[in-house]
Amino acid sequence: MIIRILGEGQFDLTDASASDLQKFDDEVEQAFESGDETAVHSALSRLHEFIVTAGAPVPDDFLGGSDVVVPGEDATIAEIREMLSGEGFVPNGG
Repeated sequence: MIIRILGEGQFDLTDASASDLQKFDDEVEQAFESGDETAVHSALSRLHEFIVTAGAPVPDDFLGGSDVVVPGEDATIAEIREMLSGEGFVPNGG
């Protein structure tokens, strides 16, 4: 699974890592639904850390698309709202 973090690049996660990714994605969605902006950015930061740590950077010359797009850590609540699909950034089962 190729994940793009806006402003940071693309990362390739294995299927095993992808299942853990869902947990971090759910945290962001739950924080967003609570309306607590601090909790949203904290959860988004943990999601980024997981992606960068568990994933392998995709070479800059890779021409394929991304399976998932995640906002940058400095994203506003409005930007995050636009990117959430109702199932988080990663559709359940993704």
